[in-house]
Amino acid sequence: MSQQFQDDPKTLVSTEWLAAHLKDPELRVLDASWFLPTADRDPKAEFAAEHIPGARFFDIDEISDLRSDLPHMAPPVEKFMSRMRAMGVGDGHQVVVYDGAGLFSAARVWWLFRLFGIKNVAVLDGGLPKWKAEGHPVTDEEPVIRDRHMITSVQKNLIKDVTEVARAAKLRDHEIIDARAANRFSGEAAEPRPGLRSGHIPGAKNVPFGNVLNDDGTMKDADALRQTFEAAGVNLDKPAITSCGSGVTAAVLCLALERMGKTDYSLYDGSWSEWGMYADLPIETGDA
Repeated sequence: MSQQFQDDPKTLVSTEWLAAHLKDPELRVLDASWFLPTADRDPKAEFAAEHIPGARFFDIDEISDLRSDLPHMAPPVEKFMSRMRAMGVGDGHQVVVYDGAGLFSAARVWWLFRLFGIKNVAVLDGGLPKWKAEGHPVTDEEPVIRDRHMITSVQKNLIKDVTEVARAAKLRDHEIIDARAANRFSGEAAEPRPGLRSGHIPGAKNVPFGNVLNDDGTMKDADALRQTFEAAGVNLDKPAITSCGSGVTAAVLCLALERMGKTDYSLYDGSWSEWGMYADLPIETGDA
């Protein structure tokens, strides 16, 4: 781990931090594992088999706006509150979110909490793979759930819809940062979801989400993150809009920006699942 790493219960905490706080009565741990269909992994089954003690499963696909045809869009605030209450997560709790890939889908849930005005939430750096590799405990036991009320306050500045992104792409007054792999960004690779065009939003810059991570799945330190964004041609003086395939790994970039101290960012919730679907929206191919 980088010597510059700092545990921050509002962004990112180490496995050592979680191990030291695991029995705190006000700690709530969430397993937010989610995988692309091509991964052929079942996050619910994996959670049932083993998870960090006390963890509850956060179903990204179900805790979403099921009225939308797009995948796992941000849920209505009332639904988020009711699901969290049912999971025993509420006011006064420190939340730590992890996933089974390392640092992949957990950031999406961190962003959702932020969207609803809840800041005492952190991602576990390196996730379940690092936790297990270091010999920390796992269990198949379910925790005892007790209801806890939650007060929310929607932060509309953290989310963008297709109209707002189209305007930003036209005016070039934001940096649109795409977290997809380079060959998907350039249009050389077909999208994993059928029916989508290939390419990227005009003017977007490409920072594949893996580029902000170290080899062990932990996040790079702030200086290295800044260098990564700047190397991709991102002007960090402009407000940022992050995007990806369906709004999951875009949140990894949001977390990285927050770790750098950049707070004027938002996430395009529809991402390429939406933009790539509509023939009347412009696209570019090739490198940024």
